Amino acid sequence: MTRITIDRLSKRFEQQQVLDDLSLDIEDGHFFTLLGPSGCGKTTLLRCLAGFARPEAGRILFDGEDITAVPAYERNIGMVFQDYALFPDKSVFDNVAYGLRARKLAREGVRSRTDEALAQVDLATLGSRFPAQLSGGQRQRVALARALVIKPRLLLMDEPLSNLDAKLRLAMREAILDLQRATRITTVFVTHDQEEALALSDRIAVMQGGRLAQQGAPRELWDAPVTAYVADFIGSANLLKVRVLAPGRVAVDAAGAVVAGAGAAVHGADTGALPAGAAGLWVLRPEALQLAGASGGEGSDAAGRLPATVARRQYLGARTSYRVTLAGGQALRLEQPGPPAFEVGAAVAVLVPRDGRVVAG
Repeated sequence: MTRITIDRLSKRFEQQQVLDDLSLDIEDGHFFTLLGPSGCGKTTLLRCLAGFARPEAGRILFDGEDITAVPAYERNIGMVFQDYALFPDKSVFDNVAYGLRARKLAREGVRSRTDEALAQVDLATLGSRFPAQLSGGQRQRVALARALVIKPRLLLMDEPLSNLDAKLRLAMREAILDLQRATRITTVFVTHDQEEALALSDRIAVMQGGRLAQQGAPRELWDAPVTAYVADFIGSANLLKVRVLAPGRVAVDAAGAVVAGAGAAVHGADTGALPAGAAGLWVLRPEALQLAGASGGEGSDAAGRLPATVARRQYLGARTSYRVTLAGGQALRLEQPGPPAFEVGAAVAVLVPRDGRVVAG
């Protein structure tokens, strides 16, 4: 296992600052995910860890040792690429054994360790096949076995599931997590898919423009985002415009209306360090909101009701997704269990919960 320290790392490509004074720590044996949109710097950071790219400033340390200038072939790192990067003219066995042979391991050792790696990824009977004879999921397992067979001190994975269909992605996600938990290899995983990040990670770093927007455990990022960017990237939140009246009390700016239960404002919102009078954005997850009839008495546990109109609905089997428009024109997305209960065009009320995170607007 290896502890990684990234100390004030910077990297440019021509005039573009791709990594900007970025620092973070990755603990021994953790599954650590770099999450963000295309162009945020996550793959460049992964390439710096691998030794494929050299930063202009800053240091990378493995267990306290500065390896910034150490070439890639001396870092003992396993890498799984988005496009698998398998040798098409080599068998599955030879693809997996390639790194061991490059390290001049004895033939017996190559055989036993390659067989062990193939068994780990449930490909023990397919060693004689070639990549073109395999499914996408099987090719990804070969790539994973090849990365693990050298017993790396660090496993790097660059969007390894993006080329798989939805059902196969779920299966491979579980396989990767099982292998990482069994081997306890420190793993850095790059993805733009927040569901993958939440499902797999011990900790997540959300990146924005070459910088670290926020890092923490999945639940921490979900419950307590520090910016609107993080809130929207982790879970695709609704961001409702509000003004802060006092700590824990907000009013909603929607056509001048104030969301209220019995009082003049919503109580219980986490307003953090925002002062009274500040503009903010209330983070409301689609599944935390409820729909009710426009004049019904439902929602006694809600902080208040916002009049709205159903603009769109999508039946998704176990749940229905709605898009509604508030009186002031702002759109909100909601997810309700079960079949559709409201028609497009129906006048409804959005029931707002008593809690939620408010970030700077």
